[in-house]
Amino acid sequence: QVQLVESGGGLVQAGGSLRLSCAASGRTFSIYAMGWFRQAPGKEREFVVAIRWSGGSTSYADSVKGRFTISRDYAKNTVSLQMNSLKPEDTAVYYCASGQTAWNPSLAWNPSLYAYWGQGTQVTVSS
Repeated sequence: QVQLVESGGGLVQAGGSLRLSCAASGRTFSIYAMGWFRQAPGKEREFVVAIRWSGGSTSYADSVKGRFTISRDYAKNTVSLQMNSLKPEDTAVYYCASGQTAWNPSLAWNPSLYAYWGQGTQVTVSS
């Protein structure tokens, strides 16, 4: 199994920045991709961004392109999400997830491809 723990959420004003981190432990050798999803109250969970665990490829939702940046530290088994120019509509619980199947950027949006999930961290953007 893979254990994922998110950190870094909080309250920020519109236009501000936050950095989320996700630490992976356990069978990390089985990870092919790491993704971030978010879920706002009353809405379905939606894809934000994903990265191939070995590096070199990413996939972003249109709503966050140019504002959010995903990165990973392979040695530390962590993935980070730098969120800039935050908007009130970015308010949600953000979840880190790990995928154990081969990387395919065109399918990275699909939550069913991620086997393990963190507990989530709240991000609130005030207007």
